[in-house]
Amino acid sequence: MDTKNVILATALSVGILLLWSFYFEPPVVPQESIQQTDTANSNSNLGLGTLDEELKIIEEPEMLSVEDSISDSPRIEINTPKISGSIRLNGLIIDDITLKSYQETLDENSDYIRFLSPLKTGNGHEVSFGWIQSKNSDFDIPDRNTPWKLTGNNNVLDLNSPLTFEWKNNTGQTFLSTISLEDEYLFEITQEIINNGSNSIIVNNAAKITRESTPDLSGMFILHEGLVGVLDEKLEQIDYDDLAEDKIYNFDSSNGWLGFTDKYWLTALIPEQGESFKAIFSYDDNYIAYFRSQDSTIVNAGSSYQTSSNIFIGAKEAEVIDAYQEEYGFYNFDLSIDWGWFYFLTKPLFYIIYYLFDLTGNFGVAIIILTAMTRILFFPLANWSFTSMAKMKKLQPEMTRLKELHKDDRQQQQQTLMALYKKEKVNPVSGCLPILIQIPFFFAIYKMLFVSLEMRHAPFFGWIQDLSAKDPTSLFNLFGLIPWDPPSFLVIGVWPILMGLTMFIQQKLNPAPPDPIQAKIFMFFPFFITVLLSQFAAGLVIYWTTNNLLSIIQQWVIVRRTNIKTN
Repeated sequence: MDTKNVILATALSVGILLLWSFYFEPPVVPQESIQQTDTANSNSNLGLGTLDEELKIIEEPEMLSVEDSISDSPRIEINTPKISGSIRLNGLIIDDITLKSYQETLDENSDYIRFLSPLKTGNGHEVSFGWIQSKNSDFDIPDRNTPWKLTGNNNVLDLNSPLTFEWKNNTGQTFLSTISLEDEYLFEITQEIINNGSNSIIVNNAAKITRESTPDLSGMFILHEGLVGVLDEKLEQIDYDDLAEDKIYNFDSSNGWLGFTDKYWLTALIPEQGESFKAIFSYDDNYIAYFRSQDSTIVNAGSSYQTSSNIFIGAKEAEVIDAYQEEYGFYNFDLSIDWGWFYFLTKPLFYIIYYLFDLTGNFGVAIIILTAMTRILFFPLANWSFTSMAKMKKLQPEMTRLKELHKDDRQQQQQTLMALYKKEKVNPVSGCLPILIQIPFFFAIYKMLFVSLEMRHAPFFGWIQDLSAKDPTSLFNLFGLIPWDPPSFLVIGVWPILMGLTMFIQQKLNPAPPDPIQAKIFMFFPFFITVLLSQFAAGLVIYWTTNNLLSIIQQWVIVRRTNIKTN
């Protein structure tokens, strides 16, 4: 029986490690060899076609560098404290955005995050907007090659200077597009048609985001990266591989938004809230998130029509996202940050830790304070749990004696043990229940630390320069003394080792399993958790280590105060 237990425990341990490597270890994503495409239709209209022909893709075999692609059309500069880039005048396409507050790496000379790039560069990611027309219409509308003309003298888009662009067709229609950049990352798009022609026209306003290829993903199953939206009052999350397989998803809604989410960055189309629209996610060599107004608009001769929408292009900063939701009424825009199932815990925890960061100036210190606060919150539960475990530990010699005394009569053995538990008012499972209750809270903290952009590149002290990344030191090169870079699974740093030691000490304060094989397995458990958590974000390991240390102090005091008489 003991041999079976050992084999079973070993198999379970190996299985968990394999599951960990599959679900948690970020995969190496090779640069895809992709066929270059561009989006267009028979009218080259937004790449979306007529109302009957909205998502046609045609081949564009040419591959360009980012620099060459940016220089292939006249452009208007974008320059604000948070973003820089340009808008392509041919087609009025936003396809050149760099986030000035975020760098690729911790190196002070590292490039800023390039978020949007023109199509035909391999990693193209662009936003376009405009009009679609009824089939067999006899007037021209702007397409992705239309040469828009800037009106006015200002030629730089910044926070205080909206720009207006104009294009006229040959049948009397004038198209005006005004782009303004609100605080941070929000573009407001106002589109107007002035119909000076002799006939009425029928149009729908539309916008789309095109992504040329699958980006590098974090590979963590707890985080959604892909197409996302709140449509018809429901959060929709679609993975890249699901869209590539299913080709198209259709939704009807009158509020909400849609777009692409990365771990820290977001592009989102936000139609006018309260107006019905059709949302489409599609794939045909390119990934597309697209909306158009549900009802067509008739613009009579001699009249005009104006509509507006918003586009978010930038970093998922929680305070900024929430401010847009509150100020502009974007329905459930805060769900663009993947707070997860425990949203009701995860988001408040973020604001608590952010407040503590404002007080201390260090997210690592804020994590330690938050840990202490959670220990206080769960003090009664932990006290109950530790008291029960302390009693169980002191009862262990008597339990062993009773088991040995009745080793040939299992029923009598159980009866005497239950009598002992009743006499000493001990519940064998009471030590586990409080821990189970705390699991959702722990998971919420893990989720909060993992998804929060604010934790990215946030330093602690010493060698921890990024709380969102794992401890970079390793026991296997003597913490940098040996000039060797161990493989990822051997990068077991100082903080994970401290966490393992605190877990080992905490284990010693708990009653050991009566079965010697189980006891040996439990002795192995801190080592297993140390290896497992060495791949987690340093912020989470600091939280767990501090939590263990506070638990040890509390548990030690309770053990010292617990008196059990078994005679």
